[in-house]
Amino acid sequence: MTVRDSRNLIVALDIGTAKVVALVAEVLPGGQLNIIGVGEQPSRGLKKGMVVNIESTMQTISQAIAHAEAEANCKITRVWTGIAGSHIKSINSSGMVAMKEREVTQADIDRVIETARAINLPNDSQILHTEPQEFVIDGNADVRQPLGMSGVRLEVKAHIVTGAISASENITKCVRRCGLEVADLILQPLASARAVLTEDEKELGVALLDIGGGTTDIAIFNRGGLCATASIPIAGDQVTADIAMALRTPTRDAEALKHQFGHALASAVMSDEIIEVPGVGERPPRGMTRATLAEVISPRIEELFQLVQGEIRHAGFDSQTLSSGLVLTGGSSLLPGMAELAEEVFHAPVRIGVPTYSGSLEQLIRNPRYASSVGLAMVARDSWLAQDEMRRQGTGAFNVVDGMKRWWKANF
Repeated sequence: MTVRDSRNLIVALDIGTAKVVALVAEVLPGGQLNIIGVGEQPSRGLKKGMVVNIESTMQTISQAIAHAEAEANCKITRVWTGIAGSHIKSINSSGMVAMKEREVTQADIDRVIETARAINLPNDSQILHTEPQEFVIDGNADVRQPLGMSGVRLEVKAHIVTGAISASENITKCVRRCGLEVADLILQPLASARAVLTEDEKELGVALLDIGGGTTDIAIFNRGGLCATASIPIAGDQVTADIAMALRTPTRDAEALKHQFGHALASAVMSDEIIEVPGVGERPPRGMTRATLAEVISPRIEELFQLVQGEIRHAGFDSQTLSSGLVLTGGSSLLPGMAELAEEVFHAPVRIGVPTYSGSLEQLIRNPRYASSVGLAMVARDSWLAQDEMRRQGTGAFNVVDGMKRWWKANF
């Protein structure tokens, strides 16, 4: 069998606490993504979004990549991968430069962004993303695209995302030891936002909650730009642990009970429905009401939402300023009752975010659990298109970072 030409293929590698997903997609002539291969494996070697066992993580990545290669009939050598975890921090910064000419050039924009990046960082941290929120030209604020505008002084307000150097290095090390090149590391909630949020939502104000297995990652957008990011170390795995402890059942069975019978809103569950709860060791299974299971789950989810609410308020927003409300995505957002409970806690509209995608494997991919994976593929696609455009222009001066800069500036 002939191996597929990889020149127009991109690969997204989502390394999560619950699962590792490799998506292989081809970029069609019109720029559309067409996903042709998916490899997925239960995650081993990660905790709360951080690598804790390099060998186990490598094995999981290798297995996911092998399955994706077989399905797509290609050889994978280069991936775009995500990064998340409680080590992620963010800060708003600003910068100002005098323009060399009386017209804003790309060099001026790059210089003013670089001045905003001049912040004090701990020795173990690095800047992952710099997202311009708005530009100011000679005191005139709220400029989104300053290129070509007249003035003498250019300012920028930017949101800067930082992360632990060791976390980035460990992810990169795992990927490289699998024989792969890391094209770029992308913050996972930003990738998820790319896949599930609309431009109108980002303009009016919205909070994205990517609820995975180990962490809940938050990204807040307003007036079209990223305003705040945060990560909370409570997600689906914590709910499973609560079920295992409260119902005295093995963790594997607790996870199955959560998926099959779980509900985030206890008041919505019939109190007389009986479910079978497996015992520990050789103890026999026990009958228990489904409402009891919901009463274990609901307080933990409510606690999570209250912590998220605190992060949103800390960032200076509330349900009134975020007119589009909240969008929940990630595998744990599929738990029934999540949106309803969130609306009770936040007093704001809430929806479940599904990746915007049409093409091969659409029925599989249009699922919140693949939001981060699809978003990484979209980011990779935009970078690939930027490079392809520069090739066709014959500049020769292109690289992945330049492509990513242009995409982030255009979209956030």
